[in-house]
This record gives sequence, C-alpha cells and structure tokens, in this order.
Amino acid sequence: MSNFTNRVAAVTGGAQGIGAATALKLAAGGATVVVLDLNEDRAKDTAQRISDHPDVLAAGGKAVAACCDVTDEEAVDRVFDDIHREFGRLDILVNNAGITRDNMFFKMERPDWDSVLTTNLTSAYLCSRAAQRYMVPAKYGKIVSLSSRSALGNRGQANYAAAKAGIQGLTATLAIELGPFNITVNAVAPGYIATSMTAATAERVGASPAEHQQAVAERTPLGRVGQPEEVAAAVAFFAGDDSSYISGQTLYINGGAR
Repeated sequence: MSNFTNRVAAVTGGAQGIGAATALKLAAGGATVVVLDLNEDRAKDTAQRISDHPDVLAAGGKAVAACCDVTDEEAVDRVFDDIHREFGRLDILVNNAGITRDNMFFKMERPDWDSVLTTNLTSAYLCSRAAQRYMVPAKYGKIVSLSSRSALGNRGQANYAAAKAGIQGLTATLAIELGPFNITVNAVAPGYIATSMTAATAERVGASPAEHQQAVAERTPLGRVGQPEEVAAAVAFFAGDDSSYISGQTLYINGGAR
C-alpha cells in the first residue's frame, strides 16, 4: 500500500461508490481525505465510517466531509480555499463526481446533454484549476480523474461518452502544462463496475442489476464485473509516489474486455 502519511486529498463525489472506496483507500494509507459531495449528510456519514475503519485508525488517516456543488465555480474555489486554509496543503485531487442521463441520441434533450457535460467534465476543469493554485507553489501534486470505457462510444450515452472522452483530453493537456511543477495528471477509465450508477443503467434497459451484471460478466474475459475497490486501487497508484514518472495516461480497468 502506498504511504500517504501527511498527504491531504480531496475526492469529489466521494460519498458513495468509487468515490467512497477511493477515499477509504487513501485514508487507509494515512492521508487526510476531504469527502466532497453535493449531499452533505451522505458525505458526513461516509467520512465518519472511513475515520472509524480499523485500517484508517491504524494508519493514522482520517476523513472529513465538505458539501460542494462541483459545477458551481464560486463554490469550488471557496471549498478548496477552505481545505488549504485548514490543512495547509493540498496534495491529491480525485475528480470522481459524475452522473448519467442516458437516452438514444435522437431522443436526448438539451438539459440532459448539458447536465452530464457540466457534472462530469466541467467540474474536473473547475476543481483541477482550483487545486493547481496550491499545488504549483508547493511543486507537488497528483490529479487523477475518472474517465470511462464509454469514452470509446456506448449506445445511449452520447453525452456521457463525450464527457468521458473530454476527461482524457483534459488529462493529457494538464499533464503537459503542469508537469514542470512536479504535478502528475492521469485518468482511470472503468468498464462495468457494480455501483448505483450501473444499477440505474440496468433499470434503463429493463433488467435487474443482477441480471445486467451477469450479462456483462459473460462477455468479460475475467468472467465478472468490477468492484469499486478495484478502481480505487488504481487511483491510489496514480495518487502515490510509486507512479512519479507516469503522467498524461488513461488506464482502462475493464477485466480485459475489448
């Protein structure tokens, strides 16, 4: 496990799913993790559970909650300023917040296009811009963003696919611009992971989550779907110093699917 002692991390959309698993992974490595989420009560519950986890207690890590609408520029700038003021540093940013509003392209309404692009892509721009203000002077930083296998195209997800492809372009460009300041920028692109988001996708196509997972597992070389903890492990690798010469990359986490 990477050593995140004395590191301060912010995880957007950190109250559930991949975000919560990532926050736990970093805290179990000794980090102080800020669980950023639009739902304040859920963020507080998640932060408390992480702080009480035996692995986190043993490592000296902890989690705190912060409510933030990551699509709101002023709110983002304010919460990152608060984080830096309270902890004196910001070492790691995980851009995980995301939503889906799936529909076939000819049915997709403009609000569903805009909300997915704003939540999944613009939020990463806003949070990365805020974070680098503190990382650049410190000459240290790790930014990891969540893309998706859907970036390669996925039926019924034109908006989501466009946003997640945008994450990869943003990642590659920020790696070029922030590299001279010892800031690495990478992305992970999960395939099917068992979360509330994929459960909603199952319902959209008229299947139960279990039925949908079984269908995906049958066409995945490893014979199963992924778990949030498996994505969190890859995020933690990019967030740690073992990946110090890796930047601008997108790692697909999909059980060998093609």
